[in-house]
Amino acid sequence: MKIIFFGSSSFAAPILEKLVKIEDIILVVTQPNRQKGRSLKISPTAVKLKAEELGIEIFQPAKVNSKESVEFLKKFNADLFIVVSFGQIMSKAVLNLPKLYCLNIHASLLPEYRGAAPINWAIANGEKETGVTIMRMNEKMDEGDIALKDTLSIGELEDAIALTKKLSIKGADLLLDAIKLIKDDEVEFTAQDNSKATYAPKLKKEDGLVNWAKSADEIYNRIRAFTPWPGCFTHLDKKMLKIWKVIPVHLSGEPSGSPDRWTKSEPGAILEVNKNCILVKTGKGALKIEELQLEGSRRMTAEEFIIGHKQLSLGAILK
Repeated sequence: MKIIFFGSSSFAAPILEKLVKIEDIILVVTQPNRQKGRSLKISPTAVKLKAEELGIEIFQPAKVNSKESVEFLKKFNADLFIVVSFGQIMSKAVLNLPKLYCLNIHASLLPEYRGAAPINWAIANGEKETGVTIMRMNEKMDEGDIALKDTLSIGELEDAIALTKKLSIKGADLLLDAIKLIKDDEVEFTAQDNSKATYAPKLKKEDGLVNWAKSADEIYNRIRAFTPWPGCFTHLDKKMLKIWKVIPVHLSGEPSGSPDRWTKSEPGAILEVNKNCILVKTGKGALKIEELQLEGSRRMTAEEFIIGHKQLSLGAILK
C-alpha cells in the first residue's frame, strides 16, 4: 500500500519511524523550517529530521491546499494519506486525493478534546486517562468517523513530554491495526457523538501565567501540562519567574507557632523559605517549589535560588 505521511511534531516522528518498517511510505509532508528558541535559529520539524534519517522524500509546502501543492501530491497516486500532528488544515481537494482516504491519529478519546493540544489540556484538567483515536478525516476539525480508539492512564507525576511519548507509541500500534483492517476489508467506521464533544485549543503564552487563587492541585496540573511550552510562570519584583517543578501541599490546620502567616496570607504569598523548597500559598493548599528560573538566569533548585536571591522573603507576593 502506497502511503503519504503528513506530520510535523515530536508526537508524529516515532509513528513515522514504526510505520516505515512495515508500509511503503513514498513521501513525507511536513511544515516548512521555522525560527525557534531565543536565538531564532531556523530549524526543521521533528518529522523532517526523522524522514531525512530514513531516506524518505520530503515535501514542505507553506500552504498544503494550494493548487501547486495539490498537483504535486496527485502525481504520487497514493492509496492512503496518514496525518499525524501536521499543523495545517487540509481542504477537500487534498482529502480526496488518495485512492482510499485520509486517516488521522488524534491523541485523545474523540469526541473529547478535539483540537490542537489534547495532551496538554487533558493533564491541565486533571484527567486520569486519555487515549488515541484513529479516524477517517473530513473537512471539519477532528469530527471524522472513528475506526479505532484505545485508552491510556495518565500518571500523577507525568508531564506533557512523558505522556506524548507514551501516546505516540500507542498511536503507532493502533495505526498498524487500522491499516491491517483496511487491507483485510474489515474496517468499520463509527460516527462521533457531537453532543459529547470537548475542545483542546492551541496553547498560548498567557495560558502559562499562574493564577495563585486556584488550588494547589490545579496549578500543579498546569505546570505538568505546559511543559516545555509555554511553561508556567509568575512574577517576582516585576521579573518573570518560571516554575519548573513543584509538589502540592494540602494544608490541614495551623502549623504550630505560625497561624497568621499560614491562614491569613493571600494566594501567592511566600509562607516558607528553606534549602529544600519555597512554599507558596494557593487558593486551596500550597505549593512547594523545588525548581525555578528567574528571567535572565538559568534553571535552579530552590536551594541554589535562595542563596542568590535574598529578596525572596517571607510574605513576599508572587503575581
